[in-house]
Amino acid sequence: MRYGRSVKVSILKRVLPPERKSIRSTSRETGISEQTIRNWIKAVKDGKMHVEADEKSPRFYTNKEKYHILLEAARISEEDLGAFLRERGIHSEHLTLWDQELREMVTKKESGKDKKLKKLNKKIKQLEKELARKDKALAETTALLVLKKKLDALTEGNEDD
Repeated sequence: MRYGRSVKVSILKRVLPPERKSIRSTSRETGISEQTIRNWIKAVKDGKMHVEADEKSPRFYTNKEKYHILLEAARISEEDLGAFLRERGIHSEHLTLWDQELREMVTKKESGKDKKLKKLNKKIKQLEKELARKDKALAETTALLVLKKKLDALTEGNEDD
């Protein structure tokens, strides 16, 4: 499969300094084989390909970049939005999709926190129950010890007679 220049550049920016993301994780995220990415890196090192800073495919924007673009787009008027999108090489559909993706991520994260909170609350109740049981057992043992000492003291007094 052949990839466009903007795709290559965006992938190379991920794996080359300063990001230095692993080739394996980048390959998994993008669906581009590890060997293809290694070939692109070799081409850059050999001087056959150059990585310019201004080229990037919208498909490979990070979530942080998507979020910033969404914030910028929200501040822009409808008349200026088209120019803004063209300047960045993206479509209005990208904004809709990214907004949906980010909302789903936040919802998923919150539901994960809710599950974790419920699990921790259950664990706390279980530990409190266990602690109450042990407190009762300790109180019973203490009472038995006190009674035994009193009995020993009484029997000692009777033996002396």
